[in-house]
Amino acid sequence: MKLHEQRYTQFLPISLDEAWDFFSAPQNLNEITPDEMKFEILTKEIPRMYPGQIIQYNVTPFPFFKTGWVTEITHVLDKRYFVDEQRFGPYAMWHHQHHFEEQKGGVLMTDILHYRVPLGIVGKLVNALFIQRKVKGIFEYRFKLLENKFGNTALTVNERE
Repeated sequence: MKLHEQRYTQFLPISLDEAWDFFSAPQNLNEITPDEMKFEILTKEIPRMYPGQIIQYNVTPFPFFKTGWVTEITHVLDKRYFVDEQRFGPYAMWHHQHHFEEQKGGVLMTDILHYRVPLGIVGKLVNALFIQRKVKGIFEYRFKLLENKFGNTALTVNERE
């Protein structure tokens, strides 16, 4: 059972309130997800996130592979962090922490992602060939989008096996 870890930090030149308001609104996931993933939120009328919240999506991570995805917001500490965990979907395990730290001139946002792929040795191969790069590409897309939206930023990537 191989657990993969990816960490991303991005400095945003905005207030902590502005960062929290944007990232804690689940409907903004559409905006920060690459178009080719055809990300679609199925849950209607999503309120501000709270612990225990269930959100349903459809996503197309690879061409011709549309899948459902259900996540639960398991932890929320206002303006500090929140955690989403996959309950059903393409991964054997998905745990994504979103941390926000107010700094001079803006906010340091840190994402800590742990995931495990299904299918044993086949999943390991698919991860090495596609999934790992795809996940990294999603965060790179988000970085560019946030830079265009909020101004000059900095991104740090740290992957661990």
